[in-house]
Amino acid sequence: MPRLSALCCALFGLMAVAPAMASDSPAGIHHLNPAGLSKPTGYTHVVEVPNTGRTLYLSGQIALDAQGKLIGAGDFAKQADQVFANIKTALEASGASFDNVVKLNMYVTDMSQLQALRTARDKYINTRHPPASTLVEVSKLAREGLLLEIEAVAVVPQ
Repeated sequence: MPRLSALCCALFGLMAVAPAMASDSPAGIHHLNPAGLSKPTGYTHVVEVPNTGRTLYLSGQIALDAQGKLIGAGDFAKQADQVFANIKTALEASGASFDNVVKLNMYVTDMSQLQALRTARDKYINTRHPPASTLVEVSKLAREGLLLEIEAVAVVPQ
């Protein structure tokens, strides 16, 4: 009888969570926004990745073009566009796309530029199933003139 009770509790728990999981997400990845947490804006609280693919860890991308020239000096929106374009280039070089991104870590020097960041981000990410994300304001980045830096983690199915 204890086994049956445990099984019933487990099934009930799965049924309670199931509506918050997206069943049609790419590559079998599950996006979960559990009850009891606030409704996220442009990100997902939990991204579950089945252990069936390659994991890519992208270094923080900054607003440099292929020649190493700073793009958008003093212009957050232009820098954000360049950063996401750089992430796209790095993903494609590894056979991935933004649909494979499961986590973004974003560092900005001015949180008041959040809307510009979201506008650039939403041109690239899967907005129906956005990745888990962290956004942190920092006082300075590694190079003078940089306004943001973004790291990404992607999972590519085998």
